[in-house]
Amino acid sequence: MTPALLVGIAGGSGSGKTTLARRVLAEFSQTCAVLVPSDAYYRDLSHLPPTERARRNFDHPDALDTGLLAEHLTALRLGRAVDVPRYDFATHSLVGGPAPTGPAPLVVVEGVLVLAVEELRSCLDLGVFVAARAEVRLERRLRRDVVQRGRDRESVLRQWHASVEPMHEALVGPSRRHAHVVVSGEEAESSSLAALVSRIRMALETRRD
Repeated sequence: MTPALLVGIAGGSGSGKTTLARRVLAEFSQTCAVLVPSDAYYRDLSHLPPTERARRNFDHPDALDTGLLAEHLTALRLGRAVDVPRYDFATHSLVGGPAPTGPAPLVVVEGVLVLAVEELRSCLDLGVFVAARAEVRLERRLRRDVVQRGRDRESVLRQWHASVEPMHEALVGPSRRHAHVVVSGEEAESSSLAALVSRIRMALETRRD
């Protein structure tokens, strides 16, 4: 069996990596590609009081079950389906049953730390970094967390200054050097998407030959 192609899309919070990942997948059929969000692998904090859960640094690698994510990526590469956890950002806990995922010839994994953590980076065939200015990323983060996750603006700003941006400076930003491709996350539509999709198609074709 031909191993799956694993593409990692990283970048700062609000950089546009999730949008890019979805656009990439839209270029392929549902049977050809699957998306694995690293956010689904946050550790379950249901055993902690709600106030303590909210104080955790969710932008540090320790917040993720990296071992499980790496295990799932390895399984997907070998053509095996996996059960991706379902994580609830409002309660910082796992909810419901897992989501059966794959297998597929193309696996796209996206998340802020995908290129920053060597255990995840070593699973990838192609690493993509989505770059965007801090002010753009913060504006998008505020919009998402307030509208989609029911948080208040003040708590989002506190978290941004306490952990999100410091971890970006220490880990996420520097992980750009590991990327094979760097694209702008500030352009609504760019030739970067077409170039990236073309590169992925060529890699898939090469594997089939």
